[in-house]
Amino acid sequence: MTNIKLIALDMDGTLLNDDGVVTEYTKDIIQQTLRKNIHVVLSTGRPLIMCLDFVEQLTLPSYIITSNGAEIWTADNELIEQHTMDPSKIKSLWEMGKDLHVHMWLLASGEVFVDDMVPEDFTSYDWLKIGFGKLSNQEKSYILEQIKDDPTIEVSNSSRTNIEVTKKGVHKARAIQSICERLNIKMEEVMAIGDSLNDIKMIERAGIGVAVKNAQSKVIEKADYITATNNEDGVAKAIEKFVLNV
Repeated sequence: MTNIKLIALDMDGTLLNDDGVVTEYTKDIIQQTLRKNIHVVLSTGRPLIMCLDFVEQLTLPSYIITSNGAEIWTADNELIEQHTMDPSKIKSLWEMGKDLHVHMWLLASGEVFVDDMVPEDFTSYDWLKIGFGKLSNQEKSYILEQIKDDPTIEVSNSSRTNIEVTKKGVHKARAIQSICERLNIKMEEVMAIGDSLNDIKMIERAGIGVAVKNAQSKVIEKADYITATNNEDGVAKAIEKFVLNV
């Protein structure tokens, strides 16, 4: 069995249940993992500010991957890696979403903008990601068609009804690889667990790629193992099986 030295965890739909909570059972399993000197890394589409409570709850001492890999932070909130998008690209994508009247969120380093509440000068910010949410099938298909040939962007999602865009080549797998290089860990010594398209590359490239049972079908197809749902402590059960050998 692969000797796992690092576990990368998506948050929404994976580590967190549908109430946005990490259960006590999962917390206990993660604490057992940390006592074995195994790194546990949050790997999420969220910005840092929306991760810190969970880092504290879980007493995670390692790294935090945010904005789908656009930033990597230490547990002490030190930014160690950042990959930004061209402000003109963010603005054009925002304008497209505005014309469609869809819900949007724009992440800049240290800032979150929603829908029409955007800065007048896009060039004043270090842009990381834009998301389009609560999309109908028609809206989703239209946006994907408009951006499918753009060579400057990476397209994924964090739920079935949204689309997320980062700079080309920026994704969770790349961020995990960067952390592994810092820690002298091989990708085959990583277990990655997720549920959405922004998790596929880390699941494909990890030594053990795990999908929760509630994951999107494309994610399940790429996974080495399917664990229980996010509401059934799927993360904890996968860790027990592959790391704690319970």
